Amino acid sequence: MHEFADSGAVLPRRTDQPLRAALLESRQRWRDLVSLAADLVFETDAEGRLTFILPDPALGWSAADLLGQPGQRLSADLPGVPACNPFLPEKPIRGRRVWLRRADGSLSCLAVAAAPLLDAAGRVIGARGLGMDVTDQDEQDGVKAAALRRTAVTDDILWRMRQEVLAPRMMRAVLEELINAVGAEGAAVLAEGPAVLHQSGTGAGAVLDELAILLDGADEINQIKTGETAGQPLLVSVCHTRFGEKVGLALWRPPGARSWDPEDRMLSASTTTIIRVVLEHQSIQREMARQARTDPLTGLINRRAFLEELPRHIDRLEGEHLPGTLVFADLDNFKTINDVLGHEIGDDVLCRAAQLLRKTVRPGDLVARLGGDEFAIWMDGADHLTAAERAEKLRVEGPLVFAEVIGASTPPLGFSIGIAMRASGEEVDSVMRRADLAMYQVKRDGRGHWRVAQEHD
Repeated sequence: MHEFADSGAVLPRRTDQPLRAALLESRQRWRDLVSLAADLVFETDAEGRLTFILPDPALGWSAADLLGQPGQRLSADLPGVPACNPFLPEKPIRGRRVWLRRADGSLSCLAVAAAPLLDAAGRVIGARGLGMDVTDQDEQDGVKAAALRRTAVTDDILWRMRQEVLAPRMMRAVLEELINAVGAEGAAVLAEGPAVLHQSGTGAGAVLDELAILLDGADEINQIKTGETAGQPLLVSVCHTRFGEKVGLALWRPPGARSWDPEDRMLSASTTTIIRVVLEHQSIQREMARQARTDPLTGLINRRAFLEELPRHIDRLEGEHLPGTLVFADLDNFKTINDVLGHEIGDDVLCRAAQLLRKTVRPGDLVARLGGDEFAIWMDGADHLTAAERAEKLRVEGPLVFAEVIGASTPPLGFSIGIAMRASGEEVDSVMRRADLAMYQVKRDGRGHWRVAQEHD
């Protein structure tokens, strides 16, 4: 006789059947609730074999397929994911994410809570647990994590870039940060040709030809192309600057390294946008530097650039024991041209004078507009005789060239020219002073000709 004590009362046998039904109903309710709340409910024995499983089917497997089988059969060992056996845990686990194989071969990520079952002696005799399928959430979390990582890497690149002022140093900072972020062996910025505009890391020589082929084969803006040579994964992300240049960010990994994944591609695309900004900044810097050194009217270098370049030319000639000669040329009657014919004609005269000076000397010689109607020429390796020959040519051709602009309604326009060959060891200021004095001596003597300064003038 089964008796159940309740406040000292003894229940008769006739209450046993309703209680059994209530217990069964309660158990069924529990099963239904658990089945609704979880995607996998299980119990295992001391060997980790499945002894109970809900729902049926679970993860596409029927209960008949799984009962009696090791629960670990469902586990998927993924690279980079810590191993965990939820079917026979050593201690309780909660919210642990594990990857399990579905019947169709695909994988599901489950958040598992499980605990070992113990006998009266404290020995593990099995386990009980349940899991919630969080595959979609895990993928979304992965996408968010990847986006956050790209943002963090981009922020690091931008921070490093902002610490620099000059474009080449900015580019080096960008490439160094990117190499570390994607585990590359090296990185480079390529132009068609191929031409390596910037480079960081090692190993470029072995892969440059293949990278150039990838760059040439990419025609679309922001296109990313990948390849491999001798087991080295290659990637080129292409962009076009606002100045029409087609360039590519090239990345390469060492032989045997993993291939480029979608996250690598997105990060390289983001970095390529930064690189485009740096390249455009570099172009603007070059143009500003050129303008700072160039006379905007004639295109000749200006006084500042001439005075910066002249000592470098002289030092090189001094080391090679070669001569050099300075020529000062001043336009005669130029003020009258401006006053009578106007500044537009005067500007035309100055431009023609610059063209004539360039044509008269070699491409490697310095030709500058010092200001107003004053010009200077430095002739590398030339002595005063060679310079005199060029001066005579200017004396003859100058009036003819200028007459095409001014006609015969004004005084003739020509050059007054002073020439000074530099003596060995002579300072720049001394050479300039002698050429200047020779030119003004020409002006005092009637203009329109040339004079060679003596060494001790």
